[in-house]
Amino acid sequence: MDPVKVGIIGCGYISGTYLKNSKLLKILDVTACADLVPERADKRAQEFNIPKACSVEELLNDPEIEIVLNLTTPDAHYKIARASIDSGKSVYNEKPIAIDLTEGEELVNAAEQAKVLLGGAPDTFMGGGIQTCRKLIDDGWIGEPVAATAFMTCHGHEGWHPNPEFYYKTGGGPMFDMGPYYLTALVNLIGPIKSVKGSARITFPERTITSEPKHGMKITVDVPTHVAGVIDFRNGAIATIITSFDVWAAQLPRIEIYGSTGSLSVPDPNTFGGPVKILRMGEQEWSAVPLTHGYTANSRGIGVADMAQALRSNRTPRANGHLTYHILEAMHAFHKASLEEKTIFLDSNCARPEPLPLGLFDGTLDS
Repeated sequence: MDPVKVGIIGCGYISGTYLKNSKLLKILDVTACADLVPERADKRAQEFNIPKACSVEELLNDPEIEIVLNLTTPDAHYKIARASIDSGKSVYNEKPIAIDLTEGEELVNAAEQAKVLLGGAPDTFMGGGIQTCRKLIDDGWIGEPVAATAFMTCHGHEGWHPNPEFYYKTGGGPMFDMGPYYLTALVNLIGPIKSVKGSARITFPERTITSEPKHGMKITVDVPTHVAGVIDFRNGAIATIITSFDVWAAQLPRIEIYGSTGSLSVPDPNTFGGPVKILRMGEQEWSAVPLTHGYTANSRGIGVADMAQALRSNRTPRANGHLTYHILEAMHAFHKASLEEKTIFLDSNCARPEPLPLGLFDGTLDS
């Protein structure tokens, strides 16, 4: 299978991880990189032996590039993705697929009309930890999923992040920052979402940065920083979710799935590995489950590789546009449910992504 030529737009911190992992994913051939700050693109090109550092326009006009890996800041995700689609290229966005819901839907429709692929992060659900949980559920180890819990709690980013302002502006907050990992994992394990209810608040209207180099700077908080929600899935299962930047400490699980004949402890959906634990009907103790799949280290980039293999094999990528848009609509729905004090029914739908096969060789996503 011939490698797929990829161009990266956005050469900030996260691009290093993608580029490092791309060397292990033989389906990917990163041939160009671009950034609004040319020095960043030059640095990455030199560091990872990328043939060409160029402008965004030059990258989009390169006829050999088949996939654009969009690693820009979220406020630029829509603009770059739309320009990529209009250039006849498939595009993989960092999360979220877009900030605005209308723009996200537009990207899905534009990609289908242009007959190119659209998708995006997170790809952690393809890691060995959550894939092991998916296999356990699909094989009936806990019976029919009945309910789930999902918790992401911390006290925000101003104590460690060098530029934490964005996390408290539109497109930020705990639901839009970390919600994609948790919601994507739940949809992969249980299925698409029918409706959500939610309550949200801004607990601290102003935050003070204590990290460097902006120590002492004040941030006005514009988005909810504690979101509590209830999810009704289309198959009848119910989940409780909390995402919060207002909690100093907690001893909550990340995700648990409760089935008709047992319970499953799911690893942190922001990682690719384990641990996985199960307790089945009639047992008294949780048991550790050996991971059935690979990609257990930081494998960020396997979503792009999966899109590349989908492009060559004429199949649907696992982290596809319908999935990423469904997650975007759900995140908006939690905020809307709180604001309007009512249940919000989602208009979008998606299929559960196909599970990864067993026994894959390193660097592959298909048998």
